[in-house]
Amino acid sequence: MKTIGQILSAAPPDAIAIRAPGQNALTHGALSRFVAETGGVLRQAGITRADRAAIVLPNGAAMATAFLAVANACTAAPLNPAYTQDEFKFYLQDLNAKLLITDSADGPAAQAANALGIRVAAIRTEPGAPAGIFSLPLDPGPAVPLQEARPADEALVLHTSGTTSRPKIVPLSQANVSASAANVAASLALTPADTCMNIMPLFHIHGLIAAVLSSLHAGGSIYCTPGFNALKVFAWLQDAAPSWYTAVPTMHQAILSRAARNQEAVSTAKLRFIRSSSSSLPPQVMAELQETFGCPVVEAYGMTEAAHQMTSNPVEPGKQKPGSVGLAAGPDVRIWDGTILTEEADILGEIVIRGANVTAGYEANEKANAENFFADPDGNGTWFRTGDQGRFDAEGYLSITGRLKEIINRGGEKISPREVDEILIDHPAVAQAVTFAVPHKQLGEEPAAAVVLRDGATAQPQDIRAFAAERLAGFKVPRQVLILDEIPKGATGKLQRIGLHEKLRLGAEA
Repeated sequence: MKTIGQILSAAPPDAIAIRAPGQNALTHGALSRFVAETGGVLRQAGITRADRAAIVLPNGAAMATAFLAVANACTAAPLNPAYTQDEFKFYLQDLNAKLLITDSADGPAAQAANALGIRVAAIRTEPGAPAGIFSLPLDPGPAVPLQEARPADEALVLHTSGTTSRPKIVPLSQANVSASAANVAASLALTPADTCMNIMPLFHIHGLIAAVLSSLHAGGSIYCTPGFNALKVFAWLQDAAPSWYTAVPTMHQAILSRAARNQEAVSTAKLRFIRSSSSSLPPQVMAELQETFGCPVVEAYGMTEAAHQMTSNPVEPGKQKPGSVGLAAGPDVRIWDGTILTEEADILGEIVIRGANVTAGYEANEKANAENFFADPDGNGTWFRTGDQGRFDAEGYLSITGRLKEIINRGGEKISPREVDEILIDHPAVAQAVTFAVPHKQLGEEPAAAVVLRDGATAQPQDIRAFAAERLAGFKVPRQVLILDEIPKGATGKLQRIGLHEKLRLGAEA
């Protein structure tokens, strides 16, 4: 199994590795040297391989190279730059970070680190420097010996989202992240000729592995944008001329909503495929993307505990199944009903996985490990419970019916929110829809939905409910439909069902 350093040193040194808007390109050779030199700076400052360095940088090339350099030298802990000072304090303390790498010596992250006595290094970038190249001003400390990374060494640590409980710490080894990058590259048939336009946040596993590390693993390149911006994405498409991009469904939908106004960029795009992951892609959105850009749309299935990818639709034209997350793409994937593990078709149960890309367990959390991992009944390793419900079809394609925690239990009648979403999006006026549970005094829960209308379209909540009532059993029809300008999203752009009723102030008395 490769390490990050081995991945970076394998590409032709003169080939382009990283580009960014308005910056000079960085070659694979220069990137590999930068990563090694930055590791040397960390060693001279006394940072050991066992230490953790938090990274708080805006999206872009410097964030990508900082992740690579730190993960190669010790453990990278990327954090969302939008956190408050109190949130930074919690995460820095929870991670036991020894260093903070940031772009501001007096920003909220730096203030939180100073309050905790954690060293702060604010990066410096010289005008005209290649994309991602910066210096790391660190006072020399007791220098520690340089140790080459081993596959079992920790490379990356992330927190789960903590939607319903305290965030859990997910440590990922060099072997985990390199295996996942290899899985993504293989499933997408990436080559050195491919360029990924990254619009995903680089504090998230999707952007770090699916966009950055998989591209470098294949010897290709990444065009690092400063973060998703639907108003600028078409200009980036023209500047980058990428062969693919990867995003969450809400980003795809935002791009589609502006495609008609950017026909030149759409018509000249040279996309070989588009990838979608981290949340359910409505089949209607897949079809519209394919029609707009004239290329396959590949839906994949990933999560932090698997260092991202678990399954993927094939990239060959016509091999994608709308509503499916595809075939096993790296780890072993099974359906578990509490007694048997199976790959048989049409058996509904929890999706479980095992493989080289899967974390060995949550850090310092015996309860979570006991709940989420279990030994193979035949003694062949350990399985991780994804918390997702699904089934295989006769060809081995996996479909997810929903998060087990998100299934709506209306007086004993179970409702899959995703099923309702897909019906609502069929309404000609609806662009986005998310179905979620609202507490009910007698029934426990009942379904509600928030929708965003297409540009220029009009509809009333009762119209949308009537449309759904013609296509769904009565108990599945949302009792309330809210028409919004925008549906609240998480930090990575994903729609979040759990807790949405609180954000929208819907409750048992509504």
